[in-house]
Parts: sequence; C-alpha cells; structure tokens
Amino acid sequence: TSKRSPAWIKLKCTRRQEFVIGGFTDPKGSRAGFGSLLLGIHDESGKLRYAGNVGTGFDEKLLRSMKAKLAALETAKPPFEDKPRDVKGHWVKPRLVAEVAFAEWTAEGRIRHSVFRGLRTDKDPAAITRETALHEAPASAARKTAKSARAEEGDEVAGRKVSNAAREIDPASKATKLDLVRYYDRIAPHILPHLAGRPVALVRGPKGVTGELFFQKHGDTLKIPGIHELDPDLWPGHPAMLEIATREALVGAAQMNLIELHTWNSTVKAIDKPDRMIFDLDPGEGITWQQVVEATALTRKMLDMLGLASFLKTSGGKGLHIVVPLTPKLGYDEVKDFSRAVVVHLARTLPSLFVAKSGARNRVGRIFVDYLRNGRGATTVSAFSARARPGLGVSVPVKWSELKKLESASQWNIFTVHERLARLREDPWSDYKSTRQTLTAAMKRLG
Repeated sequence: TSKRSPAWIKLKCTRRQEFVIGGFTDPKGSRAGFGSLLLGIHDESGKLRYAGNVGTGFDEKLLRSMKAKLAALETAKPPFEDKPRDVKGHWVKPRLVAEVAFAEWTAEGRIRHSVFRGLRTDKDPAAITRETALHEAPASAARKTAKSARAEEGDEVAGRKVSNAAREIDPASKATKLDLVRYYDRIAPHILPHLAGRPVALVRGPKGVTGELFFQKHGDTLKIPGIHELDPDLWPGHPAMLEIATREALVGAAQMNLIELHTWNSTVKAIDKPDRMIFDLDPGEGITWQQVVEATALTRKMLDMLGLASFLKTSGGKGLHIVVPLTPKLGYDEVKDFSRAVVVHLARTLPSLFVAKSGARNRVGRIFVDYLRNGRGATTVSAFSARARPGLGVSVPVKWSELKKLESASQWNIFTVHERLARLREDPWSDYKSTRQTLTAAMKRLG
C-alpha cells in the first residue's frame, strides 16, 4: 500500500533493563532538577560498576520530583567500585532502580543512546545485574516454549484452577483461555475502579470469540464466588443484577468464560440518576479510520461549546467512546433526551458524516453516534475490558492529545496493553473523578 497502514510496522530494536542509580549531575542552562542520572549494575562478585548515564526521558515535573528523592539519599562516598573519572556529579546511596531503554553496550561496559522509562519500586537494587538478550526461537519452537512455560507456571490464577486452560479462544492471536484469565488477573487494579458500585453485564464465550456468545445481566443462572448480587429492589420486576468489585470475582468470571464486561451509567448509590453520559461513535461500512478520528474531534468540539468536559477511550472494536462525567442529579430520560438532541444536531449539521438513526443500512458511509447507551438498563463496555472480537482488543482510556495518533479502535489487545500502562507517566483520565458538571447550562445552550 502507498499510504500509512498497519500492514508494515517499522520498529527500532532496542535493549531495555533496570539499573541502580548511584548519582546525578548538575543541570545545565534552564533545565530544572538535575542533568542526568549516573547508573550502575552489579558484577559477579556483587560490586556496583558504573554503566553510563541517562539524561533523556524526563519532563520538568519528573525532574523536580526525582531531584527530591535523590537529595534525600545524597552521600559523600561514591557507591561505584570503579568511580568514573570523566564524570563530575553528586553521589547517592544505591537505593533507587531505574528502567532504561538503550541502543547498545560499548566495549567499556557503558550504555549508548539511553532513555529513562521509569522507576521500579518492585526491584531489589542488590539484584540488578547486566542482562543477556536471548534470540527468539523459530515459530514452532516458540509455541512449544509457550506451552512449556504454561506447564511450569501451572493452570492456577489467583489461587483458582483454570479449567480447559490450553483451549484456544481466539484464532487471530492464538490466545488461550488461560491467557485471558491471566489478563483479567493482571489488569484488576486498573479495571476494578470502573466496575465497583455499578451493575455489570457479562459477555461470555464458552467456545471463544468465533463461537456463540451469551450476554448475561443477572445472576439467576450463574454462581461465581466473589460476584455480588445487588438488591432486587434496585430494578423492580427484574432478577438481581451483578456487581464485580474484587479481583476474586473478576478472575472467577473469566474462569467461567467471561470475555467482555459492560456497565451501567449509574451506581448503586443513585441507580436512577446517571453519573456519566456516553457517545459511542459507531462507523458504518465505507467509513475510514481518519473519518472516525475527525468525527470524534467534531463531537468533542460541540461538547466543549456546550460547556461539557469529556474524556476519550478506544472501544477495542471499531469506534471510539466519548465519556461525559455528570453529577448525578437528572434521571435517565433527561440524560438520554439530551444526548439524542446532541446527535440530531450533529446529523443535521453534517449529514454526510453523521446519522442519528441506528441500523446498519442507515450507517453506510456515515457514523452513528449511539446515544441509546444512555437509557436505563443500557450498558457500555468498560474501560480495560477485552472485546469478544478477533485479536481480543481492549477498551483503553486515552488523552485527547492522543486522538490523532491513534491507529485503530483496537490498537491495544490483552497482550500489549500492559506495555502502554508501563510507559504512562500519568493517568490519561486523572481529572475524571474531580470533574463536577450538570446538564442544566448545556441544555439552555443547546436550546
């Protein structure tokens, strides 16, 4: 293809490992904090050897916070066995561990073209040594290695035996049921805040993403340890709804063939009053990814003009989700009516791009901004949920500044999203919880 596409991906082959921080240099010019970190690794006898420095990968906020940590550990005695003669700096006690990406090792045992990736509080400084890269085995051997690793690690996750662990659930990624259970176990700290306190619906796939899928909102036919059945009075006339608020419940649901998790727009504290409003941009046949990005930006612009702060996440499928946090004052009918009015206005203003009527035929060559997600009992896929689609994409919160850089709605999957989280320096939705707004003023502006 003669245009940008995911068909070919250019990747730099870099090295990456942890180093002990043994000192720092003074900043130059207008730079705050420090100039660079002085790094070391332990040799075979346990002595700390100088391995070079890293001065890139920091923003001003990180420079200042790191400087405070370094100042608390400053000492007159250099921690390195081989004090670097060509470096003038300040020494610190070897208590901090930095993860650093770099191009190569020099003959002198120094790293070149280094970039700081973050502090590692889970690593013992005394255990940091020079790592040796291993060449990847051929595809057939790699599969055998993966199976061997599963066998060595066992089929237990969070103390729970995973049945049919080796069963392939996604031919596209070759993911097994065990891979998905492990994903939900590992992602628990990130997804549980989006689940706790909300009724949840489960998409289960006993035969994987290519088999029959079951959408389950109630617990009358499913008993999973840790899953909480909510008070039936929250939705009179319906069976008890479910809540997943613990790691045990999340892993238990995955063991019972859970793939997707969808949540209500309200919490049990005020079940009839939504605390968020969703705009799900659903592209029809013939719509390009660039058009999805442009439509999302236009929708956000309209919300800005109405005075409403909004947040963005990938859907893990085909489109993007715009989430508007609300102070829970209005009922579902009012919120749904308002969201419909927004979508109708978009469709009347740009009928060649937007459509306000659902249905595959209506969406051909256009984007349906799904406001129906805002009705009572309707649900939207949770942030960090996997999707029951080939590739097992994940719905991921992103900053608005990342919109134009996104390559697809399923850019991250259960195998790659952890790498993104490891690179983040702050939560893309850090202002979400502190956002306080109602629709009163926006309704007047919209007329």
